[in-house]
Amino acid sequence: MSTTKDYKDFILEQLSILNDITCRPMMGEYLLYYSGLLFGGIYDDRLLVKIVDGNKKYNMEESIPYDGAKPMFLVDDVDNPEALRDIILDTCKDLKK
Repeated sequence: MSTTKDYKDFILEQLSILNDITCRPMMGEYLLYYSGLLFGGIYDDRLLVKIVDGNKKYNMEESIPYDGAKPMFLVDDVDNPEALRDIILDTCKDLKK
């Protein structure tokens, strides 16, 4: 199953609280970048972020984006833009190290 355009648009609207989010299509799914840094993606109508020490405090469930991929964290609370902002900023902070 691929991500729907409606779900992608919804997630991008929720992420508009951050100024520098970009989205690139990839085989029916979408890669997400903040300030040019790949932090996660939208897979099968699910928002997933890379697992780093800085985002473990959010107690998110691990999920596989697609067969053969590394586990990522599933972001359940996509209705809260402030929580999404915090998760993404903490994720990207660790990815820059």
